[in-house]
Amino acid sequence: MTSPWTVGVEQELFLVDPESRRPVPLAPEVVAEAGDAFDVQRELTPFQIEVATPVCETPEELVDQIRAGREHLAKAAKAVGANLMASAIPPLGRAGPPPESDDPRYRLMEHSHRKLLGGQGVCGCHVHVGVPDADTAILISNALRPWLPTLLALTVNSPVMDTEDTGYASWRAMIWSRWPVGGAPPHFESAEHYERLVRSLIDSEALLDKGMVYWDIRPSANHPTIEVRVADLPMTVKEVAVFAELVRALAATAAENPPTDEPVDPVLLRAAAWRAARDGIDGQGVDLRTGALVPAHDQAAQLVAYTADALRRVGQLSTVEEHLAWLRANGSAATRQRRALKADSDPRALVDRLVAWTLD
Repeated sequence: MTSPWTVGVEQELFLVDPESRRPVPLAPEVVAEAGDAFDVQRELTPFQIEVATPVCETPEELVDQIRAGREHLAKAAKAVGANLMASAIPPLGRAGPPPESDDPRYRLMEHSHRKLLGGQGVCGCHVHVGVPDADTAILISNALRPWLPTLLALTVNSPVMDTEDTGYASWRAMIWSRWPVGGAPPHFESAEHYERLVRSLIDSEALLDKGMVYWDIRPSANHPTIEVRVADLPMTVKEVAVFAELVRALAATAAENPPTDEPVDPVLLRAAAWRAARDGIDGQGVDLRTGALVPAHDQAAQLVAYTADALRRVGQLSTVEEHLAWLRANGSAATRQRRALKADSDPRALVDRLVAWTLD
């Protein structure tokens, strides 16, 4: 079923060596091999590659494009001697800074943000929802703030870094939170308020430009969309599609029925994001009204109830409900990574499983 709310997805993935299973800096070669059939871009490091769907209207179109993009990238990676892996951090080795990079933007970021760049080779999933104007984008940003920890909890996929269990379901979220403009955005009074604050951040040199606005939600600098950036890269095609449909439904629900609640406390929201990164959907979340701990699965059920009408309109309510039931039975991607590592203590086997799951 079509929706007036269009959606597109950007996926960041790792390139790993088939023998060592460590990240391999072959992004320029993969981009060249991939050609123009899909929107394929380099990322912060040459160990990563990004593929974006076109603008999609129907859920069927979206899932087909997500799958086709991964399959195309996997084929291009294979042609240049690499495997494609869907994990938000590499379980073996590190996606460190580019070796001898002469990229001017990277060098400028290195000068301005220094050692901060050293561990930023991480992979996320960004969902764009088309909006009619900037004020609608800000309305949606404000409305989505309380749901950011739940969205993160649903997508956690980065528990193991360089063979070590970090103790977090999303270590990517912890790494990414180091940026001076990261995590949940503030509550904005208007689109003009947003622009004024971003200009001040650029003047302060905390940002080089609008492209470095790394808040978990932001109006896109290049497209007429609101961009939700909170998620780890999900492990499977279906998990990406379900996440994208939840974001689209949240945006539609917020725009059509703007919430009237007081803005959530930013300190408690930060604490809730930390808890979501640590526990994921299989643990406890923070009730933003009281600060009490509650099962994260219950919060996910509340999210689905809140967006049920929007999901039903595009025929996705039962799909999302079934996926949440599947997560209860099988665990988050982070839990599945840990289970695979426990079953075979060789981290190379976990990388092989992740490579296989990427096209699942």
